[in-house]
Amino acid sequence: MSEGLRERKKRRTREALIAAALELFQRQGYDATTVAQIAAAADVSTRTFFLHFPAKEDVVLANAEARVALAVRIIESRRPEEALPDVLARAIELMIADVSGSDLATGLADVRVRLALTVPELRSWLMRRLLDAQERLVEALCRSYPEEHDVVAVAALVGAMMGAVTSAAAYALRRGDAPEQVEAAMRQAAAGLAPRR
Repeated sequence: MSEGLRERKKRRTREALIAAALELFQRQGYDATTVAQIAAAADVSTRTFFLHFPAKEDVVLANAEARVALAVRIIESRRPEEALPDVLARAIELMIADVSGSDLATGLADVRVRLALTVPELRSWLMRRLLDAQERLVEALCRSYPEEHDVVAVAALVGAMMGAVTSAAAYALRRGDAPEQVEAAMRQAAAGLAPRR
């Protein structure tokens, strides 16, 4: 099914807002950048900004919500014979592919890591969002595998996999690795915790 004109326009506006925010964050700093400046740089109104993002910090995780929703859909549509660790590994793999095609390609991932290192309130907000994402995956896995009664074990597995992938990406980006190297580091981290066959 092809994307309609309205959806394309909406996507282009969102991409313009992300690009404008990234440029401003890097040029003048996160704290000094206002929503009005981001909107003006993208040649849209402040109202249009808020149609795409609830707040300035949401631009930093622009694609995260869709990525988590993708993982939840993968978990909820699991194959009957698929074991819980296998479906989680598959969901994480698709999330990595999505990061590679969006956040790594646009430079958003790199800016996000640098902002997390330099803006304490943003770092704590990013940590809360990561924990919220993990909780959503744990809940989806528990719904899809009602026979798995140990929610703590499920939470530990989700935390280990997401933590390993996130940490590998952050350190690879801090080291200055190219996008394909960052993707490889994430895949290696996920593979290290994936179920052995």
